[in-house]
Amino acid sequence: QVQLAESGGGSVQAGGSLRLSCQVSGRISEINAMAWYREAPGKQREMVAEMRSGDYVHYRDSVKGRFTISRDNAKNTVYLQMSSLEPEDTAVYYCNARTGDIYFWGQGAQVTVSS
Repeated sequence: QVQLAESGGGSVQAGGSLRLSCQVSGRISEINAMAWYREAPGKQREMVAEMRSGDYVHYRDSVKGRFTISRDNAKNTVYLQMSSLEPEDTAVYYCNARTGDIYFWGQGAQVTVSS
């Protein structure tokens, strides 16, 4: 099992920044990918940023150049730095960890961007 706990959500005006944190615990050595997803009202959950073993990083097109996923192995924490936020970024953001075909999810963190 892997446990994930997000923090750092909140409300910000358009153009502002927020940083989300995801504290990871449990069978960390079995994790082969970490990602951030988001789910806006009435929309499907979508992948925002992903990092895999070997320093592979991928972003959805709409956040490229604005969001950065990173990790601190010493703190077992994954971050999502979000800049130049837009109202369209408003959603609940979820931390995700994968061990093979098994997905683990955090409880979610609300991010609200006002115009």
